Amino acid sequence: MPDSLIPYDEIVQEALRAVVGRVLNSVAATQALPGTHHFYITFKTHAPAVDIPQRLIERFPDEMTIVLQHRFWDLKVDDEKFSVGLSFSGVPSMLVVPFSSITGFHDPAVNFELRFHVTELAEEPGQHDEAENDGDTAVVVKPAEDGSNVVSVDFKRKK
Repeated sequence: MPDSLIPYDEIVQEALRAVVGRVLNSVAATQALPGTHHFYITFKTHAPAVDIPQRLIERFPDEMTIVLQHRFWDLKVDDEKFSVGLSFSGVPSMLVVPFSSITGFHDPAVNFELRFHVTELAEEPGQHDEAENDGDTAVVVKPAEDGSNVVSVDFKRKK
């Protein structure tokens, strides 16, 4: 199979990240999640334009998962990123997360999940603690069972 001159994988990744933006934008309009929906959002902490407190970068030097459920504030969304207030160990923090840094989005209320690739990293990842912000539930993401709404896009070229 010949190599494509059209970057289909990048185009699809960008389109799926727009899904996350659209969902977050609808939540930002009311600052509340509908029904039992809640989100686990995983992102690369050293990706370009990520802006989180230094203590969180030290604790999560590679990747971090945040939970948008009961305790969040000032959710703002634009075409490139979102920002949100969350509490970590009782300390309020503002996070700015570009959509390009997101590696996972999961809404367990409806078993919907998206996985993304992030290629622009500043350095090799190190060991870190499990990531979760203060919330009423623990973060447990398991592989999807058959028949779920999980979307995983992985483009590999045959040589």
